[in-house]
Amino acid sequence: MRRIRPPFITRHGNGGRRRTSSAPAAVGLALALALTATACGSGSGNSEAGGEASSSAADDGAGAGTGKVTIPDGLRDKLKEHGIDIDKWKNGAWKNWDKDDWLREAEDYVNPIIEGLWNTDRMRGADDPEKSVDAGDLSGDQGVTDPTPAAVDAKAVPPAYHANVPEAGKVFFDAPEGTMVCSATVVEDPAHPGKSNLVWTAGHCVHAGKKGGWYRNLAFVPSYNNAGRSSAEVENAPRAQIAPYGVWWADGARTSDQWIGQGGSTGGDGAPYDFAVIHVTPEKGGNSKSLEETVGSALPVDFDAPAVSRVESITATGYPAAAPFDGETMYQCQDRPGRLSIVKADPTMYRIGCTMTGGSSGGGWIATGADGDPALVSNTSIGPVRAGWLAGPRLGKVAKGVYDEVSEKFAAQ
Repeated sequence: MRRIRPPFITRHGNGGRRRTSSAPAAVGLALALALTATACGSGSGNSEAGGEASSSAADDGAGAGTGKVTIPDGLRDKLKEHGIDIDKWKNGAWKNWDKDDWLREAEDYVNPIIEGLWNTDRMRGADDPEKSVDAGDLSGDQGVTDPTPAAVDAKAVPPAYHANVPEAGKVFFDAPEGTMVCSATVVEDPAHPGKSNLVWTAGHCVHAGKKGGWYRNLAFVPSYNNAGRSSAEVENAPRAQIAPYGVWWADGARTSDQWIGQGGSTGGDGAPYDFAVIHVTPEKGGNSKSLEETVGSALPVDFDAPAVSRVESITATGYPAAAPFDGETMYQCQDRPGRLSIVKADPTMYRIGCTMTGGSSGGGWIATGADGDPALVSNTSIGPVRAGWLAGPRLGKVAKGVYDEVSEKFAAQ
């Protein structure tokens, strides 16, 4: 299986509308599967952004409306604790991926804003490199796994994307392999009704898992390429056209302890807990509107995950970047879900037929609840090396804990 994730695990790096460890047991699929994150890709990556890139962190209010962005002392001090100089970081020190400098623990997440870093060229270069597949990743079904679903062809979302799926967008970040991309969804924030700055994606889109740490320069672009321009047109378009609702940098992020402790770039390790919540802030200070107000929508998250038998249909949304897709177009798949068990002791995952590839990782899975309103119930995590289906975690107590932690951290802001 592949994980649609940053370094293409064959984890896939996928709408709906607003409402307010045990050792891995192999799953017996008669396929030579390696779980690769379908969501991520790397481009030419570590090249510097074109033009001058000045650094700033989330505006602490001192520069609001003035164009001056200041770096909170708390962030500067936190970086210093890890031997990181903020000025050196913004001037390229973030490219140092030495093991000792790769922040790993949950509380270590830091993400100083570097204005202009995510220009059009860099965003275009963040496609999906595929990882090799290990035929032994899945063998022996010790959990509940339904027959492999028939492939469902991904359908292009009509532009303007914002008119159809306003909550969807792309997440960009840097990893040792280069520039990476995933998909993501704007979700509601119980601490700020109607004014959320929360984004939902896959854990492998923010953290490398058991053999790595937090990715860097993490930013969200809602309604990326909203007009549905071709790859050639995107190449020559100014950033304001490709990111019409702005670039929003993560100033907070959390994924599950299970992903941090077990997650891998290939295979199904950690996949049932492959989710993350990001808190974002606009790249340039002075914007008084929240992300939800800016895009006009945010989805509720359903943590009382319905059983497969009670879900009529799930719609997965994302920006697949691996062939035959180019990462510039938003796609969706709709299918009735089945069950996929990777480790018997872990929660069973949802699985749907879908031909989306890497780059779609982290994209939202939407189902209609008992009240008739759409809600996010999962995100794209893994898929087979040869596209045909996707699987996503079933959201429960652990996912809610991650969500609540980020919401509560920023409740006073």
